[in-house]
Amino acid sequence: MNFQSCQKILTAIPLPTSPHFTECDGTSWKTVKVVSRNSARDRCKMREAALLLASCVVLCLLLSLGQAARQGQDIRCGACRALVDEMEWAISQIDPKKMIQTGSFRINPDGSQSIREVPLARSEGNLLELMESVCERMEDYGERTDSSTNRKSYIRIKSRSGEAMDLSEATLDSRVTASLKFACETIVEQHEDEIIEFFAHETDNVKDKLCSKRTDLCDHALKMPHDEL
Repeated sequence: MNFQSCQKILTAIPLPTSPHFTECDGTSWKTVKVVSRNSARDRCKMREAALLLASCVVLCLLLSLGQAARQGQDIRCGACRALVDEMEWAISQIDPKKMIQTGSFRINPDGSQSIREVPLARSEGNLLELMESVCERMEDYGERTDSSTNRKSYIRIKSRSGEAMDLSEATLDSRVTASLKFACETIVEQHEDEIIEFFAHETDNVKDKLCSKRTDLCDHALKMPHDEL
């Protein structure tokens, strides 16, 4: 049963009615108590209806809380996967042959220096710089809902090349964008070391390894198709 089904049940339950009615004696209106042979049975039905209503209210609250928790997880998972896409694309825009020296220029006792060359694109300095602005790109993403599971995923709705994109399955909502950006910023803050670790070297399936196995931000990502850059 989902939240929508619960709402339908609530609207279908007859609410308990009061055993009173209002009548006019010609000069004023007054409330008269109804005395019926079936009053005991009526009161029983009213109690049953009240209990059923209370049970459905509790069920709907639980379903609502579960739905909110799942949406929050979808946002965090989507932000992580979008972050990976944006980082990989930004890295791909830098010449892989361009190198940078890292390490200490201090002279060791044996006269050597602890310096090594690494690709600029995957240097810690460049990765930190990319991470400072990567969450701004969340405004280029829209929300897509899986009709069979009602799970949310997030896809790019603005092409990097300026080409038109198919937006028939995606919706753009400023509140969703704000939530996605906040989730991205939280991930960068809490998992900075893991992000640098994965992007410092070429790694396959970073989305699954970072977002599912290492950070546990996605519980269903392993079943999701890999997005194109």
